Amino acid sequence: MRSPKRIRKVLLWGLAALLGLALLPAQVATVWPSDWLTAWPTGFWVQPAIAQTNAPVEQLQQQQQDIETQRSNLNQERDRLQNLEQAAQQNLEGLQQTIQATTAQIQEAERRFVAAQQQLQQLQQDLLVAEKAYEVVQQAAVARLQFLQRQQHSRGWAVLLQSQDLNQFIDRRRQLRLVYAADRSTLVDLKGKADELQQQRAEVENQKNQVALAQQELLAQKQQYEAQAQQQTQMIDRLRQDRSALEAAEAQLARDSAKLAELIRQRIAAQSSTVPGTGQMIYPAAGSITSGFGTRIHPILGYRRFHSGVDFGASYGSTIRAADSGRVIFSGWYGGYGQAVIIDHGSGITSLYGHASELYVSEGQAVQQGQAIAAIGSTGLSTGPHLHFEVRRDGEPVNPMNFL
Repeated sequence: MRSPKRIRKVLLWGLAALLGLALLPAQVATVWPSDWLTAWPTGFWVQPAIAQTNAPVEQLQQQQQDIETQRSNLNQERDRLQNLEQAAQQNLEGLQQTIQATTAQIQEAERRFVAAQQQLQQLQQDLLVAEKAYEVVQQAAVARLQFLQRQQHSRGWAVLLQSQDLNQFIDRRRQLRLVYAADRSTLVDLKGKADELQQQRAEVENQKNQVALAQQELLAQKQQYEAQAQQQTQMIDRLRQDRSALEAAEAQLARDSAKLAELIRQRIAAQSSTVPGTGQMIYPAAGSITSGFGTRIHPILGYRRFHSGVDFGASYGSTIRAADSGRVIFSGWYGGYGQAVIIDHGSGITSLYGHASELYVSEGQAVQQGQAIAAIGSTGLSTGPHLHFEVRRDGEPVNPMNFL
């Protein structure tokens, strides 16, 4: 089992690796406030994008794309931390149940230990009584035996002389023998009882020792379970702290993205040389649509995420055409979109053409509907040659099929 420290270290390094791929350029971003730097795990931080108002539109759009990438990475890591937290919570609950069961076993062992101790004390008392009774009978029997042995001959004549006749003499001798036999029988019984009590005491003593040993083992197990539970609790606390930091960072990035979207809208609106579009777009590529607008399983990342455009499957190098007339506001490398072109059609409508292999137009150039602007490729985050086509209204993605 990995230690909580190692798990947390792996998580933090993993998150650093994710975010490190999408850090914003220093010239168009500011750093976190000091309180964020202290709240975030030591060694890395995410830079929110407060853009320069005089930056080119394409630079602002690139920056917004970087922010969205960071938000996606943060959300993934947050979900992973939440899953780890839930697993740790389940493990903690299992440990707590085990601790309760072990505590009950310890209490039962304690009860058995006390019962064995009480039984042992009672057996000790019974043994003392039996030994005392044996000693009394033994002393009387020994005294009689010693008397009979010393007076074996002379005492026999005394008994004979004191007897009225021979029958009385024989009767007295028989009675003496009966007394002697009774003493022997009593001694044997008492000795057997004492031996039995001694054996019971040994058995109870052994039982008490076994119960005490089992109790010690249960106590050791309980301490181990409690230590594991404490580790799980500490891990849960750290995961919650890290998840809270991720959620706060994602919220900050969301605010930055909204500000940047507003800035893009303002910059586009301020352009006086916008070439108005027709309002009715044509298909930008000759291929068929292979992926629609909306939530889908990402073909590379492997998890569900929002698809902000439609994909056209086409052969490598085939022509990409402007869906409508307008002015190119970006032409170049655009993060996960690879080589891309963005056209402003006026009235807040823009279109994006991603993953191109070649670009035929440049920023500021006016284009007409149907004009060749790029070639199909597989640059950026792509699994094969295709066109990723987006339409945005006031900076927000909308379904391109409503314009085609």
